[in-house]
Order: sequence, then C-alpha cells, then structure tokens
Amino acid sequence: MPTVAQSTEADWVSRIADEVIAEAERRAPGKPVVCASGLSPSGPIHLGNLREVMVPHLVADEIKRRGVPCEHILSWDDYDRFRKVPAGIEGVGTSWSEHIGKPLTLVPAPPGSEHPSWAEHFKAAMVRALDELGVEVRGISQTEMYTSGAYGEQILFAMRERARIDAVLDRYRTKVTPESAAKAAKKQSKPKDAEMSAAEIEAAEGSGAAGEDDGSTGDAGYFPYKPYCSVCDRDLTTITAYDDESTRMTYVCRCGNEETVLLSEHRRGKLVWKVDWPMRWAYEGVVFEPSGVDHQSPGSSYVVGGQLVREIFGGEQPIGPMYAFVGISGMAKMSSSKGGVPTPLDALEIMEAPLLRWLYARRRPNQSFKIAFDQEIQRLYDEWDALERKVAEGAAQPADAAAYLRATTTAAGELPRTPHPLPYRTLASVADITTGDEAQTLRILSELDPDNPVRSLDETRPRLDCAQRWISTHVPAEQRTRVREEPDTELLASLDDDARESLRLLLDGLDDHWSLDGLTTLVYGVPKVRAGLSPEAKPTPELKVAQRAFFALLYRLLVGRDTGPRLPTLLLAVGADRVRKLLGA
Repeated sequence: MPTVAQSTEADWVSRIADEVIAEAERRAPGKPVVCASGLSPSGPIHLGNLREVMVPHLVADEIKRRGVPCEHILSWDDYDRFRKVPAGIEGVGTSWSEHIGKPLTLVPAPPGSEHPSWAEHFKAAMVRALDELGVEVRGISQTEMYTSGAYGEQILFAMRERARIDAVLDRYRTKVTPESAAKAAKKQSKPKDAEMSAAEIEAAEGSGAAGEDDGSTGDAGYFPYKPYCSVCDRDLTTITAYDDESTRMTYVCRCGNEETVLLSEHRRGKLVWKVDWPMRWAYEGVVFEPSGVDHQSPGSSYVVGGQLVREIFGGEQPIGPMYAFVGISGMAKMSSSKGGVPTPLDALEIMEAPLLRWLYARRRPNQSFKIAFDQEIQRLYDEWDALERKVAEGAAQPADAAAYLRATTTAAGELPRTPHPLPYRTLASVADITTGDEAQTLRILSELDPDNPVRSLDETRPRLDCAQRWISTHVPAEQRTRVREEPDTELLASLDDDARESLRLLLDGLDDHWSLDGLTTLVYGVPKVRAGLSPEAKPTPELKVAQRAFFALLYRLLVGRDTGPRLPTLLLAVGADRVRKLLGA
C-alpha cells in the first residue's frame, strides 16, 4: 500500500490526519473513523463543490494508508427543496418554477435525461467524476433516510426539544443575514486577482447554510420540522398544531390543503437544515467534515450546529476546517457549462485525473487556487511534468512529493496514467495542426524523439485525448492554426538577402535536425550563426531581437500570422517536404 512521509509540517493532509485519528480515539476507541462530505444535487455540481469531497477524501485516504479503519460518507442532500430554476440547463425554462418547494427527488430531470429525477440526473455526473478521480465514498441519500423512517426517533426528539432548539438558534438570529453571509463568503474565499461571476456568487451562496430557514414560528410556536404537502408535494406548509404525547401534527399548505397526521408515522418531511446537520453529526458519529466559508460565518449552520449537537443531540462537532474559493481561468470560453461554472467532468475532459487531484492536494484547504481552462493549462502541465521528474530523481521537496503521491495513488492503488506522456503543449499543438487526423498525429509524434519514438497513439492516451478536447472546445476558432496551402510568393519575393540566407540555413539543416530537440537547436541557432556565433552561444539582447524577427518570418510563411505553436512542433507537423515548399525551396 502506498505510504506518505508524515514527518513534514508542510504536508497539511498528514497534519489533519494526525488530529483526526487522535480525536476519533478519544471519542470512540477502536471504532472506524468517520469523515464526511455533503452535496446538494440542485443543479450542476461544480469544481468548488468538489473541494467539499476532496478535502475529506485526502484525509480519509491518508488514514487508510496508515492501516486505521476509516469510512468516508457522502450525504446527498437530495431531499432538500428545489429552491429556484438554475440558468443555462438545456431544455429547462420557466415552466420548472412550478416545482419550486418540492424535494429534489420529485422534480423531473432535464429533458432527454436517462435519470428519473432532477437529483439523480446531477448526482450521476458527480458519481462518474468521483469514480474517475479514485474517490471512494459511501453515498447516503437523504431522501431514502427520511422516507424510510431512519431518522424517526431523531425527528420526534427534535420536536420535543423544540423550545431549547429555538433558544439556541435565537442567540444568533440577529447576528447574520443571507446578504451578509454571502458577502462574507465572497470576501473571504475569493483570490485577490479573481472576479466572481454571477454564477460563482450563486454557487457560494447556494451551499445553503447561512441563509437557510431555521424553522417556522407561528401562532403554534416554533417547529424544527418542515412537512412536504401530500397534495402538491411542496414545502409551502405551516404547522398549526402538535401534540408531543400522541405525535398528532396538523399543517396547512398554501395550496389550500390541511392535514392531520401522526408524526411518528409521517415520512414526507425533514428537519430544517440548521437542525438536520448537527443531528446527522451525532447519528453518523462524524469526526471530520470541512465546510465552505458561508457555513462558518457568525450565525451560520456550522457555528450554530456546534451548539446544537452538544446541547441538544448529545454529540460532538466534527473537526471542520474552512475551505476557500476555487477560481476558474478561461471561463469565458466555456462551452459545456453554459450559464454556470464548470463541473469536475468538464475538467476531466481536458486534464488527467491525477493532475486534477494534485490541484486539490497541494493547497491547504484555506488557500484559494484556480483551475485553468485557458492557455494556462499548458503551463500547469509543464509544472506537473517537472514535479514528476523531480520525484523520479528523488529531488522533490517532501511536501511536493507527498502531494504528488496523493495525486497519483490512493490507499487502494495507483490511478491510471498515460504510458508515454508527452508535453501537453506539444500534444495540443499537434492536435491543433492535424485537426484530429490520427495518421498525421502518429507520424508527427513518432518523429519527436527518435531515441524513444511513439509507436501507437494508445501510448499517449488519455493525455492526447485531453489535449485534443481542449483545442476543440476551449480555443476560439480565430486562434486555431491553419497551415498555408500555397507559398506566400509576394512575401518571399520581398525578402532581403539576410532573410533569404536565414531561410537557406534552416532548409539545409532540416534533414540532420529532424526531431523535436534537433529542430529546437536549429531554429534558435540560425540567427546565432548569422551573427557569427556558435549555435550553442548564450543569447544576447540583440540576438533575442533577431530570433524573434526570424520566428515571425517563419510563422508568416507557414501559417500567415506572426505567432503560432512552438516552431519545432509546427515544423514537424507540417512535414519536411511541405516546409520546403512553403519556405520557397
């Protein structure tokens, strides 16, 4: 089983795991450690929500690596009310507003979905992403828990203790508003250089807690339970009478329905969120569960829940660090999550699972970071490949090595990886130039490194597929590379003797330098030779100006503009014969 060095203080996962193991042993010696996450499938589950799962996963996985029994539970809050119709869901319009107030499992799935409900539709995408990421969880449907009566005793207990619950909640009611909670979430979690879109603000607010109704107070008093109407299925209900001894409960709904039921037998309702969450901490024996900044502002659910779990439910609040905002670069080019922020499956379309895991593993929970969907993804992959080389050489810093190991393996074993990983920017350039032609792609990739040639495209997958999807879905058409069909005779005719000689040196050296490294040496070396220097000479400021001018000339002759993919890759992609034709040989 993979192990991670625990000696470095820089490794946040090991530090938290130490604390969680010690706390679990204090609370319940010998019992498995319980780490928890919670997600509401009220719409696309985005990359910020993924942190809700990845932080407990990494900690639970470290605990398992040490041989300590541990379970990571994921509560699907699919019995939550449908609060509003999200923007940008294909086929979903204003007609869905008739379902507001219903549990998510009773809201129809978007048109064309193979799933039976809104909740199942959005859960399925996240389940698939977690499977690809190697995240092992035990999913708990809150619809099943409530409708099966699993929480029956807890509901009756909360109703009996409603006055005490109300008193605890009342300590905080004047200290926070939904607006101030959302404002605090935005301020605390946003990177300094990131702007929050409307969708991101909605996501920050939408995790529910700070602005959530904490129960209804009417003529009959306060109640922490909210029935769903048996006629319209919505929670637009008010309890008008309740008897603790018989558990007879009467409610009225805005639809006009009035009903009296025995709460001891009632299966169509749930505890309000600020009571539900601490109840579950006690019920599941949760030792570790992080939460976002909106849950941890004064008066919000984590803070209030800590009081309720101790004073009412006789349990203990989990260790719960706050996790910060996850930003996105390149959202303007997003095509797959119209109207919203990108999801884990969107990210896994363009990056391998270990890289996405690494982004969450290398930063402490309270540190913000960005996930790149623009050109920055190429630099990110360069950084990842450099780390991989350092790890292989034993030169990586301990915390970096630990993050790499957590990204590439779990307690269950290694994640799948690309057998022959070529630089992502190279693969993207090749995909751009060949527009997905497999024969052309294989020809180019096989010529990159004669000493270690690619013999099959399967060796370069899934990284090649990720790069191809990035080019096709996130690079605007006007930025794509189109190699000229015919030489630019007008430009060739206008060249001076110096430019012609530079082209001649390049063309004469093609055969002897036909590899990625060789062509790199050649294109950088031509201006050096023209300046009377050795091809290995270090560039001076003047030489760099000459190189840029030479590169711009090559780009204009090959692709009709001043910039493009890296020239060595471009030359390989175009092929020696076509390069000679376009350069006027």
